[in-house]
Amino acid sequence: MTTTVLITGAGSGFGRGAALALAARGHHVIATTETDAQAEELAAAAPQLTVERMDITTGDVAKAASFEVDVLINNAGAGQTGPLADVPLDRVRRLFDVNVFGTLAVTQAVLPGMLKRGHGRVIIVSSIAGVVAGPAFGPYSMTKHALEAMGKTLRSELAGQGVDVTLLNPGPYLTGFNDRMADSMWEWFGDDSLSAPSTPLFQMMRQFVTEGQMDPQEVVDRMVELVEAETTDENNFVPPNILGGLPASADELG
Repeated sequence: MTTTVLITGAGSGFGRGAALALAARGHHVIATTETDAQAEELAAAAPQLTVERMDITTGDVAKAASFEVDVLINNAGAGQTGPLADVPLDRVRRLFDVNVFGTLAVTQAVLPGMLKRGHGRVIIVSSIAGVVAGPAFGPYSMTKHALEAMGKTLRSELAGQGVDVTLLNPGPYLTGFNDRMADSMWEWFGDDSLSAPSTPLFQMMRQFVTEGQMDPQEVVDRMVELVEAETTDENNFVPPNILGGLPASADELG
């Protein structure tokens, strides 16, 4: 049976990979991108996809309500690092606008149709950072912790109405996202920052997150499995043992 899947943030990384993989398996994929340029490039490269420009922080979100979506993959996201004592609040607000409010807006746009039809699935791409937190990655982790609360709440609220909600928690995968996020603090952080004495710790965290990143195909494969699964778990960690390889607390990093 053909499933209509709406994927946000499909211009690159996990979203693009999942869009192509799902289309290859016969699903109708609506792949959305943040910009017109991304949409044009994706449409030219993959004509088997239905491509739409949909910046989830704008009125573009209304487009989502016009599709009969069986599965929503909330993949679009932004990253920002920096110590919480210093990080500019406008950067944190932007992060919440994309990762939390944008994600909720798209979800609210497709839910009326799912509930009317009595079935549907919402996959929220959280992160390992949604269940652990470490130095310099506080801004990003805050938003992913919020997504954990969002996903768990929606799962319990909607289960009795035929709509399944599940969370996907990837570790560090080589899409370029982690590298850009790890470098983002250095755009404003310097020797005059309040947290400058902790610079060696922040540099160590950057190295910890960006070295030894894994093949993103593993996450793409898990996305496909979640779209097609009869039932889901509340959280889906990729790789499954990722929590066992992390420090138990931030103190261990020091």
